[in-house]
Amino acid sequence: MRTVMTWSILLLMVGAFAFAGGNQEAAPDPAAGADEVVEAQGPVEIEFWTTQTQSDRQATIQVLVDTFEALNPDITINVIPVDENDMSTQVAAAAAAGTLPALGEFGAETAVALGAEGVIDVDANTDLINSLGANRFYQGALRMVGDGEGAYYAVPFHGWIQGIWYRADWFEEAGLDVPRTWDEILEAAEYFYRPRDNQYGILVGTTAEAFTEQVFTQFARSNGAALFDRDGNLIFDSPEMREAIEYYAELAQYNPPGPQTWRARDYYLQEKMAMFFYSTYIMDDLAIEDAAAGSLTNENFADLEGASFDPELVENTRLSPIITNTQDAGYGVIVSLSLFDQGDAAKTAAAQKFMQYLYTPNAYVTYLHMAPGGMNPVMPEVASNPRFLNDPAGVYKNYGGEKMEEITSGLESIESFGIVDGKRIEAASVIFERQIIPQMLYAITQEGEDIDSAMAEAEAQMVEILEDM
Repeated sequence: MRTVMTWSILLLMVGAFAFAGGNQEAAPDPAAGADEVVEAQGPVEIEFWTTQTQSDRQATIQVLVDTFEALNPDITINVIPVDENDMSTQVAAAAAAGTLPALGEFGAETAVALGAEGVIDVDANTDLINSLGANRFYQGALRMVGDGEGAYYAVPFHGWIQGIWYRADWFEEAGLDVPRTWDEILEAAEYFYRPRDNQYGILVGTTAEAFTEQVFTQFARSNGAALFDRDGNLIFDSPEMREAIEYYAELAQYNPPGPQTWRARDYYLQEKMAMFFYSTYIMDDLAIEDAAAGSLTNENFADLEGASFDPELVENTRLSPIITNTQDAGYGVIVSLSLFDQGDAAKTAAAQKFMQYLYTPNAYVTYLHMAPGGMNPVMPEVASNPRFLNDPAGVYKNYGGEKMEEITSGLESIESFGIVDGKRIEAASVIFERQIIPQMLYAITQEGEDIDSAMAEAEAQMVEILEDM
């Protein structure tokens, strides 16, 4: 039974849908002008599996579902939270039992893997993308869920972007270009490296953990380096990969001392660093004092004294989301919506209708606002819209439309070692889990191991994984 509070929120949202506007610019409708993919025939009941398991996010999703059901009384949606790490096994069990849900929300790599297993309705997902307009999505986001031949395992929904956050005011004063190319990044890192003043040029990961691989992947892909080709052949030992490793090791010399991870963002927030790699999850730390508090102490690094919050830091910070050497490369994670091949046309039609609703202005922005900075729009037209910029936490208003377009543009060129031309390479995920690449980089940057021997050792471990699969 719905609670009185839920119905009150529902009626308010329905009213907002009917009367939103006035002097506020209306958000563009991602489905405007698109024909309906299908017309669901009711009554029908479907399941929506989502990896948004937090209670506050569940409450927001339920409000959106309640609103949709009020507008579509013949359709009932049951929201089932599933931990991200359990999604694949839960789907496998449901497929074996013939109880697949109609719709799921999960990462792009999961969507591609499930598509390869034959449990995704590729035609229905492709039809929906074409209905919404494939050209309205960031193309990098589409590539992450595509098969490389024009079909899609899922529809991109939201994502986060990694890039170089940098002191634009320092760069302007020094007459330096935006840190985008390898040469520009290295020049700036060297210029701002002043260890006697406890100031450092850049932060790249050098510990044996995921952060290091995330940063390195963007450099490797910007040089055309990969772990595998589309057929799953190991191509790690290449001139392009060696060049990327050499460059990364050189760049790491301008880090704060010792092995470093994301925690060294404290140097930047205390104005002791010119550039640092991070995802868009840093946005609230830069903009809101309470969020920044953990990085303004002297608890994490002995050579930092602690600092007060600088409200102008967010104004003086820009993001360079694309790195280029021989090609452009971004890095990020796409979360998608995907229709399962569960053998019921009526349920598929209902799920498609719900998906279209989730891309309408109020619903889409409401969903994205569950995690400002962590959930970014996969459609460029949304990033600068006033409604999107007016998030409840007040994060985006500190950035503005121009910066938000600049930030989300990283989704245009995101790359991955794990997906090659729409084909998911399972061995790449195992290599990631075993931290082979970050262990190699740690050995090179912190232990002084020779690059050739470190690469040979890493390749031997990769070959062993392939032999065991």
